[in-house]
Amino acid sequence: MSARFPDFRLGKVLATSFTGTLSERHGDAVERIPTPARLVDWLAVSGLAVESCTPAQLERAWELRESIHAAATAAARRDPLPEAAVQVINDRSTQGRAAAVLTPEGTRQWRLGSASGVEDALGVIAADAISVISGERDGTLALCSSPTCRAAFFDTSRSRTRKWCDMNTCGNRQKKARFHAGKRGHPGS
Repeated sequence: MSARFPDFRLGKVLATSFTGTLSERHGDAVERIPTPARLVDWLAVSGLAVESCTPAQLERAWELRESIHAAATAAARRDPLPEAAVQVINDRSTQGRAAAVLTPEGTRQWRLGSASGVEDALGVIAADAISVISGERDGTLALCSSPTCRAAFFDTSRSRTRKWCDMNTCGNRQKKARFHAGKRGHPGS
Protein backbone atom coordinates (compact mmCIF):
# COMPACT_ATOMS: atom_id res chain seq x y z
CA MET A 1 0.00 0.00 0.00
CA SER A 2 1.27 3.40 -0.95
CA ALA A 3 2.19 5.95 1.71
CA ARG A 4 0.84 8.79 -0.43
CA PHE A 5 -2.75 7.84 0.39
CA PRO A 6 -4.45 8.40 3.75
CA ASP A 7 -4.70 5.39 6.03
CA PHE A 8 -7.82 3.28 5.95
CA ARG A 9 -10.19 3.62 8.88
CA LEU A 10 -11.20 0.04 9.47
CA GLY A 11 -14.03 -0.92 11.76
CA LYS A 12 -15.67 -4.19 12.69
CA VAL A 13 -18.64 -3.75 10.35
CA LEU A 14 -17.79 -4.18 6.68
CA ALA A 15 -20.53 -1.95 5.24
CA THR A 16 -19.90 1.06 7.46
CA SER A 17 -16.12 0.64 7.14
CA PHE A 18 -16.65 0.83 3.40
CA THR A 19 -18.59 4.10 3.71
CA GLY A 20 -15.67 5.36 5.81
CA THR A 21 -13.45 5.28 2.73
CA LEU A 22 -14.79 8.79 2.16
CA SER A 23 -14.45 10.70 5.42
CA GLU A 24 -15.00 14.26 6.56
CA ARG A 25 -17.94 14.49 4.17
CA HIS A 26 -19.03 17.84 5.68
CA GLY A 27 -15.55 19.35 5.88
CA ASP A 28 -12.51 18.81 3.70
CA ALA A 29 -13.49 15.42 2.30
CA VAL A 30 -10.82 12.71 2.37
CA GLU A 31 -11.09 10.08 -0.39
CA ARG A 32 -9.29 6.92 0.73
CA ILE A 33 -9.92 4.88 -2.44
CA PRO A 34 -9.21 7.36 -5.25
CA THR A 35 -7.81 4.77 -7.68
CA PRO A 36 -8.68 1.22 -8.73
CA ALA A 37 -5.46 -0.04 -7.12
CA ARG A 38 -6.43 1.57 -3.83
CA LEU A 39 -9.81 -0.23 -3.92
CA VAL A 40 -7.89 -3.49 -4.43
CA ASP A 41 -5.85 -2.58 -1.31
CA TRP A 42 -8.97 -1.85 0.77
CA LEU A 43 -10.68 -5.05 -0.33
CA ALA A 44 -7.55 -7.06 0.59
CA VAL A 45 -7.34 -5.66 4.13
CA SER A 46 -11.09 -6.28 4.47
CA GLY A 47 -10.78 -9.98 3.67
CA LEU A 48 -12.06 -9.66 0.10
CA ALA A 49 -8.85 -9.89 -1.92
CA VAL A 50 -9.24 -9.41 -5.67
CA GLU A 51 -6.68 -9.54 -8.46
CA SER A 52 -7.50 -6.26 -10.16
CA CYS A 53 -10.01 -3.46 -10.55
CA THR A 54 -10.99 -1.36 -13.53
CA PRO A 55 -11.99 2.31 -13.45
CA ALA A 56 -15.60 1.25 -14.22
CA GLN A 57 -15.57 -1.12 -11.23
CA LEU A 58 -14.24 1.68 -9.02
CA GLU A 59 -17.15 3.86 -10.19
CA ARG A 60 -19.59 1.07 -9.24
CA ALA A 61 -17.88 0.76 -5.85
CA TRP A 62 -18.22 4.52 -5.22
CA GLU A 63 -21.90 4.32 -6.24
CA LEU A 64 -22.44 1.48 -3.77
CA ARG A 65 -20.54 3.31 -1.03
CA GLU A 66 -22.65 6.44 -1.44
CA SER A 67 -25.86 4.39 -1.60
CA ILE A 68 -24.97 2.58 1.63
CA HIS A 69 -24.12 5.90 3.26
CA ALA A 70 -27.43 7.45 2.15
CA ALA A 71 -29.49 4.45 3.31
CA ALA A 72 -27.60 4.08 6.61
CA THR A 73 -27.95 7.81 7.31
CA ALA A 74 -31.68 7.65 6.64
CA ALA A 75 -32.00 4.57 8.85
CA ALA A 76 -30.05 6.24 11.68
CA ARG A 77 -32.38 9.26 11.45
CA ARG A 78 -35.40 6.95 11.15
CA ASP A 79 -36.26 8.54 7.81
CA PRO A 80 -37.56 6.62 4.80
CA LEU A 81 -34.78 4.91 2.88
CA PRO A 82 -33.94 6.58 -0.46
CA GLU A 83 -35.35 4.40 -3.24
CA ALA A 84 -32.38 4.92 -5.56
CA ALA A 85 -29.93 3.90 -2.82
CA VAL A 86 -31.97 0.79 -2.00
CA GLN A 87 -31.97 -0.17 -5.69
CA VAL A 88 -28.18 0.15 -5.99
CA ILE A 89 -27.61 -1.89 -2.81
CA ASN A 90 -30.01 -4.61 -4.00
CA ASP A 91 -28.48 -4.67 -7.49
CA ARG A 92 -24.94 -5.06 -6.14
CA SER A 93 -26.05 -7.72 -3.67
CA THR A 94 -27.69 -9.87 -6.33
CA GLN A 95 -24.88 -9.45 -8.87
CA GLY A 96 -22.20 -10.99 -6.65
CA ARG A 97 -21.37 -14.70 -6.60
CA ALA A 98 -19.39 -14.90 -3.37
CA ALA A 99 -19.75 -17.81 -1.00
CA ALA A 100 -19.15 -17.93 2.72
CA VAL A 101 -16.79 -20.73 3.69
CA LEU A 102 -15.75 -21.98 7.11
CA THR A 103 -12.01 -22.03 7.83
CA PRO A 104 -10.33 -24.78 9.89
CA GLU A 105 -9.99 -22.15 12.66
CA GLY A 106 -13.77 -21.80 12.79
CA THR A 107 -14.04 -18.37 11.18
CA ARG A 108 -15.99 -17.25 8.13
CA GLN A 109 -14.06 -16.31 5.02
CA TRP A 110 -15.44 -15.16 1.69
CA ARG A 111 -14.62 -17.04 -1.50
CA LEU A 112 -15.05 -14.77 -4.49
CA GLY A 113 -16.17 -16.43 -7.71
CA SER A 114 -15.06 -14.48 -10.74
CA ALA A 115 -11.50 -13.90 -11.93
CA SER A 116 -11.37 -10.28 -10.76
CA GLY A 117 -13.95 -10.66 -8.03
CA VAL A 118 -14.75 -6.95 -7.63
CA GLU A 119 -18.45 -7.52 -8.34
CA ASP A 120 -18.44 -10.44 -5.91
CA ALA A 121 -16.73 -8.29 -3.25
CA LEU A 122 -19.27 -5.50 -3.80
CA GLY A 123 -22.00 -8.12 -3.41
CA VAL A 124 -20.61 -9.12 -0.01
CA ILE A 125 -20.46 -5.47 1.08
CA ALA A 126 -24.02 -4.86 -0.15
CA ALA A 127 -25.29 -7.96 1.67
CA ASP A 128 -23.60 -6.75 4.85
CA ALA A 129 -25.27 -3.36 4.41
CA ILE A 130 -28.64 -5.06 4.03
CA SER A 131 -28.18 -6.98 7.28
CA VAL A 132 -27.16 -3.81 9.15
CA ILE A 133 -29.79 -1.45 7.71
CA SER A 134 -32.62 -3.97 7.99
CA GLY A 135 -31.96 -4.43 11.71
CA GLU A 136 -31.02 -8.11 11.48
CA ARG A 137 -27.88 -7.59 13.56
CA ASP A 138 -27.61 -6.65 17.20
CA GLY A 139 -26.71 -2.97 17.26
CA THR A 140 -27.93 0.45 16.19
CA LEU A 141 -27.06 2.68 13.29
CA ALA A 142 -25.90 6.10 14.46
CA LEU A 143 -24.25 9.19 13.01
CA CYS A 144 -20.90 10.52 14.18
CA SER A 145 -21.24 13.59 16.40
CA SER A 146 -18.37 15.35 14.64
CA PRO A 147 -19.92 18.17 12.61
CA THR A 148 -17.43 17.65 9.77
CA CYS A 149 -17.73 13.87 9.69
CA ARG A 150 -21.33 12.72 10.29
CA ALA A 151 -20.37 9.19 9.19
CA ALA A 152 -22.89 6.43 9.70
CA PHE A 153 -21.57 3.75 12.06
CA PHE A 154 -22.96 0.64 13.69
CA ASP A 155 -23.04 0.99 17.48
CA THR A 156 -22.75 -2.34 19.27
CA SER A 157 -21.83 -0.86 22.65
CA ARG A 158 -23.87 -2.14 25.56
CA SER A 159 -25.63 1.20 26.12
CA ARG A 160 -25.92 2.07 22.39
CA THR A 161 -24.76 5.62 23.19
CA ARG A 162 -21.50 5.82 21.24
CA LYS A 163 -20.99 9.33 19.82
CA TRP A 164 -18.08 8.93 17.40
CA CYS A 165 -17.52 6.78 14.35
CA ASP A 166 -13.95 6.33 15.58
CA MET A 167 -12.66 7.44 18.96
CA ASN A 168 -9.07 7.59 17.65
CA THR A 169 -9.96 10.22 15.04
CA CYS A 170 -13.24 12.08 15.50
CA GLY A 171 -13.49 11.46 19.24
CA ASN A 172 -9.94 12.57 19.98
CA ARG A 173 -10.30 15.61 17.75
CA GLN A 174 -13.39 16.72 19.67
CA LYS A 175 -11.76 16.04 23.05
CA LYS A 176 -8.73 18.13 22.03
CA ALA A 177 -10.98 20.96 20.83
CA ARG A 178 -12.84 20.99 24.19
CA PHE A 179 -9.55 20.92 26.08
CA HIS A 180 -8.11 23.84 24.11
CA ALA A 181 -11.36 25.80 24.42
CA GLY A 182 -11.20 25.32 28.20
CA LYS A 183 -7.58 26.52 28.28
CA ARG A 184 -8.51 29.67 26.36
CA GLY A 185 -11.36 30.32 28.77
CA HIS A 186 -9.08 30.01 31.84
CA PRO A 187 -5.72 31.67 31.07
CA GLY A 188 -2.96 30.93 33.53
CA SER A 189 -4.46 27.59 34.53
